Amino acid sequence: MSVLLSDVVSGSAVGLRGRLWRLSASELRAAAIEASAEILRLEAVRVAVVDELSLRPDDQVIASRGVGCWLAANTMLQVRDGKKIADLGAALRPFPAVAARFDGGDCSFEHAVLIVAFCESPPKGMPDEALPRCVDLLLAAASGVEATTTKVRNVIATLERVFESDEIPPAEDVDRNELRIASTLNGRVVVRGDFDALTGEMLLSALSNLTMPNPAPDGTPDTRSAAKRTADGFTELIRRYLDCAKTGVDGGQRPHVNVHINARDLAEHRDCAATPAAPDGGAAVSDLDVGHMPWLGPLSVSQSRLLGCDCFLSTVLLDDHGAPLDAKPGKRLVTAEQRVALIARDKGCAFPGCTCVPAWTDAHHIRHWANGGPTVMNNLVLLCRSHHRLMHRQSGFVGKWEIRIGVDNKPWFIPPPSIDPQQHPRPANTTFKT
Repeated sequence: MSVLLSDVVSGSAVGLRGRLWRLSASELRAAAIEASAEILRLEAVRVAVVDELSLRPDDQVIASRGVGCWLAANTMLQVRDGKKIADLGAALRPFPAVAARFDGGDCSFEHAVLIVAFCESPPKGMPDEALPRCVDLLLAAASGVEATTTKVRNVIATLERVFESDEIPPAEDVDRNELRIASTLNGRVVVRGDFDALTGEMLLSALSNLTMPNPAPDGTPDTRSAAKRTADGFTELIRRYLDCAKTGVDGGQRPHVNVHINARDLAEHRDCAATPAAPDGGAAVSDLDVGHMPWLGPLSVSQSRLLGCDCFLSTVLLDDHGAPLDAKPGKRLVTAEQRVALIARDKGCAFPGCTCVPAWTDAHHIRHWANGGPTVMNNLVLLCRSHHRLMHRQSGFVGKWEIRIGVDNKPWFIPPPSIDPQQHPRPANTTFKT
């Protein structure tokens, strides 16, 4: 029995697994993408229908104590999920721009929830006239296949820092910090904490080199889960502290807190209304005047200035595109100054779609040193260990991905024809990281 690609999405999944072997890999990818798009479409349809039903409830809905409970009672949804659907429908009414993007299938359910929550409770220091541009920024982060919840939350955190008020942002309020350590009946210990962003940044920086996956001597990948690696790293951190506070090396440096901020912002906080727009007239998060921590993202200007009073200050000169000017070339190994500049430019692994933080990256020579490639900024890019191995040793990929430095002095990635037959250049994954 043959399998038509159109039948995979429109038909039932009963018996489908035994017939999918007839499809090629490209057809399977197309089916997965089409099914995902169909799910987004149906989610938007359900939200719209449930919202209309909430405006015109009949006896069944009234008897179920609301449309969310009625939906859960007549489907396989939990009550909390039914209520979330009803709540989103009502929340979208005052924000047609968000509703239009969601209805068009270019914004997921979870991202729409985050955006309308921000719109309903904006930062206290934000003027009403700034909301449309903020919505544009959030929709830009939430749209397209590269949209992630991390990017949307990062934009929200950035906007909360931009519109500072007299009140301390929750992420910087140390009075809310809590740490509970309790023993259990079986003799184990449970640790639960809630910390401000700066404390969290210090903790994650200290744990960074202790929680990375460590392959076995024979090259077998680390089989530990992320939670297990974090637990092992925390244990080692305590052991090192008790052994005279020994620290490891993380990305060529001792673990410490890094905060990136424009010099003009550190010197004098500018009015957000004076912030220049992106060259194409769109909204650019990189224009917003806030500090940035590699692990936990945005930091208010006031907190950045506080840290700037007692710190080791590294200066990186940037061009009009925000890319660092060159820093002390000449040797094969990247210098500390060059690595600081690379972090300022790439913000972590630059490979499209990767979210690896700077501490877990290597400086990769675009043109290999052995082939005459110099150790200069326009021949370097930060890559995580996985993508670094892909470029150098992964069978079937070596030499297929091409990296170029564009006119903006930032890295661009050109995929092989097997991924993109047109080989359209893709920008480095720095969008919404600042």
